[in-house]
Amino acid sequence: MDEITALTQERFRRMRPFGGHRPPPVDTSQLPPGPRWPAFAQSAGLLRFRHRFVPWAHRTYGDVFTIRVIPRGRPLVVFTRPEHAREIFAGDPEVFHAGKGNAILGPIMGEHSLLLLDGAGHKRARKLLMPAFSGQALRGYEDLVTGVAKTEVGSWQRDVPFRSLDRMNALTLEVILRVVFGVTDEERLRQLRPLVNRTVDVSPAVLLGWGWPALQRVGVWKRTVETAYALDRLIYAEIAERRRAPDLADRTDVLSQLIRVDDGGDRLTDPELRDQLVTLLLAGHETTATALAWALYEVGRDPRQRERARTAARTGDEAWLEAVVKESMRLHPVIPMVVRTLVRPATLAGMDLPAGVTVATSILIAHSRPDNHPDPEVFRPERFLGQSPPANTWIPFGGGVRRCIGASFSLMEAVAVLREVFTAYDVTAAGHDEPKVRNITSVPRRGARILVSA
Repeated sequence: MDEITALTQERFRRMRPFGGHRPPPVDTSQLPPGPRWPAFAQSAGLLRFRHRFVPWAHRTYGDVFTIRVIPRGRPLVVFTRPEHAREIFAGDPEVFHAGKGNAILGPIMGEHSLLLLDGAGHKRARKLLMPAFSGQALRGYEDLVTGVAKTEVGSWQRDVPFRSLDRMNALTLEVILRVVFGVTDEERLRQLRPLVNRTVDVSPAVLLGWGWPALQRVGVWKRTVETAYALDRLIYAEIAERRRAPDLADRTDVLSQLIRVDDGGDRLTDPELRDQLVTLLLAGHETTATALAWALYEVGRDPRQRERARTAARTGDEAWLEAVVKESMRLHPVIPMVVRTLVRPATLAGMDLPAGVTVATSILIAHSRPDNHPDPEVFRPERFLGQSPPANTWIPFGGGVRRCIGASFSLMEAVAVLREVFTAYDVTAAGHDEPKVRNITSVPRRGARILVSA
């Protein structure tokens, strides 16, 4: 067995979600009410039918409710008010652990992932990664993003409906591979693209399969494992070659910057680099692509929005284009909730909660509450023009010390892409669309079909 295969196997062993040890029992007698269905049915509702299940639970049980999920009916207490979100985001990171709440992503992202670390480990990793996402670094990336966007948009066929989600996925993947990974070799790009797409495009059932190793020998679960091995091999090869690159000191891509990080002798190891790259790849690729697809679809449904967007692109009105992106993220949340697991008892919204409970603030409900956003079903970018929504009512990037490190990069990238699209084309939506669940994210069911013309 070679070294890379061994590293991948060890990650699968260490990061098996809800496996290995049996967590201590949780006293659920004083938790808020919720559905009394079997845990498997509630898990399916949360993972597969969240756009109906979560609003139904909110209407039925109120602003705080409990969902019981596999394994063993573990309680998930969902909070929906902005003051609840504030308490969760401000919670002591030594008590409110995000990593445990994201454990289902562990086999893919790895134990060093910023999404799975807690406490001092998370603080250290964030400190080492932050320079690569500073304002100065973002300004250096914008020209590269614009170049990738210009090439993609220039290839579109006019007056023929197509799935904008597919094109946005291809575009944002290219940005990640070239700007974050810094890959320029066409052969390696050709190998990486399908592996990344197969890693992202999985159902919730495949994610759950990581908890039962026997499943990994058959069907889609076996193919997912094979993809993980192949992707690791390419990523580790890229890291090794980059460390030896004679121009490493001059390169501006994120990987090269992370390799150069040296905080008093504290540097990122190859496994740490691999885990952070995969995290950036999966967290920053599909989420931005989905927000962009929804933005094109929503603008394309309204002639007034189309004209305003084209004018903004032509005149350099980036504030309006950013407002379009933010409103797309509000109306169509890509991630449904932000979760934390309590490692010690805590009081939240006046309730005493025991250790072992996972708490969540619902992005779906926060973004759709009329008291947070009047006429929440209406696409209205001016909500974000010259003002910010009330605190903790717009939370696509989470909040507190765990706020997404790539938030500014995502917005910069999205604005650059919309600028290129609306400079080149008039965009019209082609048919109706609605969200569906793919892995832990929500995407347009029909791909947000659009038609472009001069």
